[in-house]
Amino acid sequence: MAPLDPVITSLFFLLAVVISGILARVTRLPLPLVQIGLGAAIALLEIQAVELRPELFFLLFLPPLLFLDGWRIPKGDLLRDRAAVLALAIGLVVLTVLGLGWFIHWMIPAVPLAVAFALAAIISPTDPIAVSAISARAPIPKRMMHILEGEALLNDASGLVCMRLAVAAMLTGGFSVQQAVLSFLWLALGGVAVGVGVTLGVSRAKQWVSDRLGEDTGAQVLVSLLMPFAAYLAAERLHCSAILAAVAAGVTMSFTEQTGLALAATRVRRTAVWDTVQFTANGVIFVLLGEQMPALLSKAAKTVKTTGHAEAWWLAIYVLAIVAALGAMRFAWVWMSFRWTLFRARRRDAVSQTADWRLIAAMTLAGVRGAITLAGVLTLPLHLHDGTAFPARNLAIFLAGGVILVSLVVASVGLPRVLEGLKIPPEPSRQVEIDEARVAAAQAAIQAIEGAQHALAEGRADADLYAGAAARVMQLYRQRIDARARGPEALALDQQIDQIERKLRLAGLAAERAEIFRRARARELEDEEARRLVREIDLLEARYS
Repeated sequence: MAPLDPVITSLFFLLAVVISGILARVTRLPLPLVQIGLGAAIALLEIQAVELRPELFFLLFLPPLLFLDGWRIPKGDLLRDRAAVLALAIGLVVLTVLGLGWFIHWMIPAVPLAVAFALAAIISPTDPIAVSAISARAPIPKRMMHILEGEALLNDASGLVCMRLAVAAMLTGGFSVQQAVLSFLWLALGGVAVGVGVTLGVSRAKQWVSDRLGEDTGAQVLVSLLMPFAAYLAAERLHCSAILAAVAAGVTMSFTEQTGLALAATRVRRTAVWDTVQFTANGVIFVLLGEQMPALLSKAAKTVKTTGHAEAWWLAIYVLAIVAALGAMRFAWVWMSFRWTLFRARRRDAVSQTADWRLIAAMTLAGVRGAITLAGVLTLPLHLHDGTAFPARNLAIFLAGGVILVSLVVASVGLPRVLEGLKIPPEPSRQVEIDEARVAAAQAAIQAIEGAQHALAEGRADADLYAGAAARVMQLYRQRIDARARGPEALALDQQIDQIERKLRLAGLAAERAEIFRRARARELEDEEARRLVREIDLLEARYS
């Protein structure tokens, strides 16, 4: 292998992520399927193949993505739907491990029960990244998406913990319920504690440095990128759940950010950097998943002999049966959860409600499996403690890969059709809260401007200049307060005027930028000054876009 081969392969992966967006728009296919296809195409090229090391995959991709999900997920919505999220993330995972594990062992007796439980645990985590990409053509309702995101944040940890317990049972030949419960509690609580501790400790340390030496925007952004890896590695060292540590670190970051101590430039740059990280990592994950698929398919003829059959099509039957069993269990669980929720709602407010079966079907189809499932199944050990080969390992890897592909295809075809025209109760409007916050912020701004004006103008001969400037600035805030104080008709008119002004401002900013670029090309303006002016215009346009 040449020294540059891994670099060239990585560049092909990044190029595939860029091309995938274009192909997805042209073909109107879901983005994950396009990226998987491009990954499979890369595998057929004469370049160095990627040896997927699960521990390295988990370390490179999971900490930043889980950290960002925990950081940005709406906490109020998550707490409001905590019962549904926990039921899916823990209750459904346990049901899947037990029910699907027994089903796989019954269907394929060559798979030992402990291995079947491990495979079921690996298959149980869902992938919200794939769901959000698939739903682009038929957007998932906001509340449903928040539930799915909360489920995926937690069921990664619960599924992988169950897999670890099943593998331990296979390796040792025994299983203790008490030990399993204690292990689960240590993994979960320890992981959360590590994540919270790392974020709080790092945030306080960097604030202490910033207070004394000033804030370096680039360093602050880099610290935020390193934080999830610190939480993940610390939890790994303490044998806790590294996944929950990364999630907890992200959730804690959202609270520490509300202190408002970071500079505005830091927040703007940090958001841009994290958006790029999220886009790149999500794309590379699915390209990498596709790159692994040809190798799995090439072993089908050898793998099928493990089941006692000679025909490779039996593997397809097993994959379809597992996907069907997963869907049936998820549908039943979601249906019972909805019935229980509606029963409690009727007892509380005596309002008769019914659950639309299409809503339940959409929640079922949204249980897509992704790259975490593939990486998890590849962590199955190669050998038992006595040196013999781990039973049915290749078969488990093939089945997991098949479930990922089939679940993606089924969701791609079925989810947009189920969601089309689906009527759900409207989300409660938060416009009142937004208006109240705007008014309160404007009042605080006026008080701060008045105080600053008096402090700056005190004892100066040109104090009237400060008073005039303060009056002009405060007038903008008073207009905001007056607009919110009027009736709904006046408010609607003001909103319409705001929309018109926004379009006019954007047209003016585009003309400004075009003129700056024209002068720069004509050498009438130096490059540095042109970049500074364009940046000012870009920031204003970002505000109005």
